[in-house]
Amino acid sequence: MSAVPESYVGSSSTSPVTHHILSVLVENKAGVLARIAGLFARRGFNIYSLAVAPAEGHARFSRITIVVDAENTPLEQIVGQLDKLVNVVAISDLSPRDAVERELLLASVKVDELTRPAVLEAVANASASIVDVDAGAVTIMLAGTPAACDQFERRLEAFSDVELHRTGRVALSRLGRTNN
Repeated sequence: MSAVPESYVGSSSTSPVTHHILSVLVENKAGVLARIAGLFARRGFNIYSLAVAPAEGHARFSRITIVVDAENTPLEQIVGQLDKLVNVVAISDLSPRDAVERELLLASVKVDELTRPAVLEAVANASASIVDVDAGAVTIMLAGTPAACDQFERRLEAFSDVELHRTGRVALSRLGRTNN
């Protein structure tokens, strides 16, 4: 039995923000990402997160996961503009019901004898992993839903010296389900 995916609803300081996740299969050629980013910039579309990697182990194609603000940007216009680009092979709008989405968070936290137990407890409670340790710091990895990464990031704010990086979302359709 699979878990129910979380919705696209995030938050901002003023109101909830709804996002669309687009999975764009492109030919792996120089300049494709620049053309896509340029299209978003020219049209005034805001990219909330962007992740790119080779698709399904083929060097010929890459999959770009783009998270966009759904309230301020007409999705049909984005898809129509992307579809006009020569190197775009396929575009899928991934709905929460039909997709699995994850994000990677890496954090380095300075620790001493007093803070180390609290950091280890935070790691255990979040089902995160320690990927590097030295006398004065630990490096932590969490791969999870955006909400899980948000929650863990808030937990890490309790520590005084934290360096943190998040990848942005990646998402795929659940096999056996259709997407838009």
